[in-house]
Amino acid sequence: MNNGHKMIGILAVQGDFELHAMALDRVGAAWKLVKEPADLEGVAGLIMPGGESTTMLKFFNEEGLGKAVKEFAAQGKPIFGTCAGAILLAKEVLNPAQDSLNLMDITVERNGYGRQIDSSVARGDCPEIADHPVEMVFIRAPIIRRVGEGVRVLGRSGGLPVLVEQGPILAATFHPELTQDETVHRYFLGKLNGGGK
Repeated sequence: MNNGHKMIGILAVQGDFELHAMALDRVGAAWKLVKEPADLEGVAGLIMPGGESTTMLKFFNEEGLGKAVKEFAAQGKPIFGTCAGAILLAKEVLNPAQDSLNLMDITVERNGYGRQIDSSVARGDCPEIADHPVEMVFIRAPIIRRVGEGVRVLGRSGGLPVLVEQGPILAATFHPELTQDETVHRYFLGKLNGGGK
């Protein structure tokens, strides 16, 4: 996949950022790790991985990364959040309520599927971006309880929205980096070239 050598930043303060790097390697995309605001220089798109959203928020506040990511989004640059990353992007977070970046008009319930022991692998339908069922790994995953008017549901599993987008922002409650299916990462790369709605 040639995305014009545009650089993807992977937020690397905590969580499974190395697996996202491996997924980008598989599709031939250039990437760099982002640990502080200065690392966003020259980055065309940003991936916010899974992990612990409260820990990531603390780091955001201490290092000024939260403000930097909001400014990055204000420039219209694509951001892709998975699991905890999706929680951070949400307008409203429940169970319990917590702060977020408020970049996507969705309401998310943390640990909606239960604790770590309730992790699962499923196949979901993403008819607008894939002609096959997409393998989805859920680990202490959030549930998207409300989707705002400007948000498009791209994927569902078990009747629930699990992949959504609003403009250049993409969020998944599952972990596409834990599978060999490149659909979601390739879709995100397409947004760097004006793809997506």
